[in-house]
Amino acid sequence: MVSAPHEAMHRIFQDHPGLFSGVSEVLGVDFGPLVGVTILPTDLTESRPVERRVGTLLRVETEDGGSYLLAIEAQGKKDPAKPASWTYYLSYLHTKYRLPPVLLVVCQDRATAEWATLPVDIGPPQWPSITLRPLVVGPHNMPVITDAAEVRKDLALATLSLITHGADRDPDVILKAMTTALRETPEAIKNPIVELISQGLGNLPAAALWRKLVAVDLSFYKSPLSEEIRDEGRAESRAEDILFILELRGIDVSEDVRGRITGCNDAETLLGWLARALNTPSAEGLFETT
Repeated sequence: MVSAPHEAMHRIFQDHPGLFSGVSEVLGVDFGPLVGVTILPTDLTESRPVERRVGTLLRVETEDGGSYLLAIEAQGKKDPAKPASWTYYLSYLHTKYRLPPVLLVVCQDRATAEWATLPVDIGPPQWPSITLRPLVVGPHNMPVITDAAEVRKDLALATLSLITHGADRDPDVILKAMTTALRETPEAIKNPIVELISQGLGNLPAAALWRKLVAVDLSFYKSPLSEEIRDEGRAESRAEDILFILELRGIDVSEDVRGRITGCNDAETLLGWLARALNTPSAEGLFETT
């Protein structure tokens, strides 16, 4: 199953295709200014029943009138089978589009990034026919942006940097710099970035801190994530009300029932249970349907 951080690291390039210009500058590889980017189909499946699908595929137009393909892969862990797949992608893309392909691998942990950076020779050691050399982005080479002014200069690059550094021990400074920068950002730009960061951080501890920062900062009041957090808060409060009423009526609540009540996030369901809590003869009666 594809994880949320995996999707986020593709979405940021799909939503901000020009991001590669800033990334290539960080990596010290001069591709020149981008004057046009086209999102291409990602399905690399052949007519035979073998499916190969690259994460994101962009056709980039350069200032000098040239073009190249940018294939982007999000890699969450070391995978010995990946270099062969990546080599296939590049070969297939070169054959299909007759354009030079570049592979960019985006990672969230240093060990995976350093593994992906290693060149892979394909062929006998005395004369490798192909050498795979992907560009790799990860916590080992992305800048740690802790200044709101720097974040504002390139929101897309700062967002990617934040996601790649999401597993750092002290992410709060990075997150606060982002929230500070976003306060004065128009809603149409701010809200997608708020959601993208939440998705990109996945289940990392930094994700909980990000949600808390968004929840308490009034400048994010109308963002979808803030609405979700407020809904969760209402659900938690309603669950506490149900348990309080049952306790007040002297009704025993088993651990299973308590877990079912506190684990429910559906507001309508909780409202129904709250109404039944007023007259149900047992805690289990909350869940009975008529």
